[in-house]
Amino acid sequence: MDEDLDFGDVPPAMPAATLVLFRDRMGEAPEILMVERSKGMRFAGGAIVFPGGRVDDDDHIVASLHDHDLDADCAAARVAAIRETIEESGIPIGIVGDVSDDWLEVTRAALHAQQPFSTLLAEAGISLDLQALIPFARWRPKHKEARVFDTRFYIAKAPDDLPEEVVDATENVRTFWESAAGAIQLEKEGKVKVIFPTMRNLERLAQFDNYAAAEAHSLAIPVQMISPHMEKRDDGLYLCIPTDAGYPITSERLDQAVTAFPMKAG
Repeated sequence: MDEDLDFGDVPPAMPAATLVLFRDRMGEAPEILMVERSKGMRFAGGAIVFPGGRVDDDDHIVASLHDHDLDADCAAARVAAIRETIEESGIPIGIVGDVSDDWLEVTRAALHAQQPFSTLLAEAGISLDLQALIPFARWRPKHKEARVFDTRFYIAKAPDDLPEEVVDATENVRTFWESAAGAIQLEKEGKVKVIFPTMRNLERLAQFDNYAAAEAHSLAIPVQMISPHMEKRDDGLYLCIPTDAGYPITSERLDQAVTAFPMKAG
């Protein structure tokens, strides 16, 4: 699957990556790791999202030190998704070999202190398995009014010996597991805030009974650019996405959608 896409004439965007981490449950819908953003954050403040963040220069360094057949930007994005998941939840994904709870605690503290991930990995003799992450989606708004992120979404299966998640208490105020359908229901009950991209991805994720089904779906549907656009209909303006990208719901009335960026008509 080619996840290095040509986006044509779109405004510059900051590269970012996010990870949808699955935890299968016998006879029940799989749970997904979510974090609740601090209300004061500029992007998605107060909303629940998947762990993730910006791709930085050091992520490219880490990617260059590993053998893989990925495009450099794709590899760096996977490193960022792994790094951000460790930083935000303390859960190691894509780590080759076993790591101790002490290493995770020290590494999280070091990442919060802006120490390079490349140095932390090298000092511990730890490498990454970038193939553990499967491309799921890529979202990049076309607007120019605010900070724009080019975000690659990945899915991965949680390890069997999963450590307990721990909130980072900086950008986020809560870390929790919930099924995709359960998270949607929490939003309907007004218990959480869900922005437009997260809601569309939760609806897509709610289709799967287990991680294997999600992985098969992801491998079968090529990643394409998701750039929400507005469409005028008889009952108002709708925020829309492509209809052939695997999403069961592809539009929402603008006055009902929770967006992470300003939208203008016309």
